[in-house]
Amino acid sequence: MDDTPYGGGAGMVMLPEVWAQAIDSIMEDGAEIIILTPAGKRFSQKIAAHFSSASQLIFACGRYEGIDDRIRQYYSQPEFEARNITVHEASIGDYVLGGGEVAAMVMIEAITRLIPGVLGNPESLAEESHNSEGYLEYPNFTKPQEWRGISVPEILLSGNHAEIAKWRTEQAQKRAKDNF
Repeated sequence: MDDTPYGGGAGMVMLPEVWAQAIDSIMEDGAEIIILTPAGKRFSQKIAAHFSSASQLIFACGRYEGIDDRIRQYYSQPEFEARNITVHEASIGDYVLGGGEVAAMVMIEAITRLIPGVLGNPESLAEESHNSEGYLEYPNFTKPQEWRGISVPEILLSGNHAEIAKWRTEQAQKRAKDNF
């Protein structure tokens, strides 16, 4: 399953043949192979949208020092490109986890909700954080109208849909600007 890294160093590296057998047993033409690694490209809503239309996603969740890099190299060869199979290295942030499983779950949730028919109301996607306009979602409120001395903004109670839309846009822009 794993062995010591060539060149020395701490930890263990997952063997390529184990991964190749697993990938080969399920891979179809058009597959997107996603290797989870802290060294990968930062996952984003834009990438989630791309993956939501993929015919097959294969998540390779490493452990220890990760997966032997020859897996990435092997499945990036022209014979796989000709079958529209692509390999991606992905990360969910600038930190290290014990393995890629939690990162894969985060990605799967973000991707799945973008597949048509998964959400009950498709409009939910249009007004949420990280939408196509790049804003974060505006603050949301529900009943009661006042809770522990904090009231719902009056504009949301006004019934003036144009002013509500304007307020929501302003709040979304403010959140995006203020976000660390």
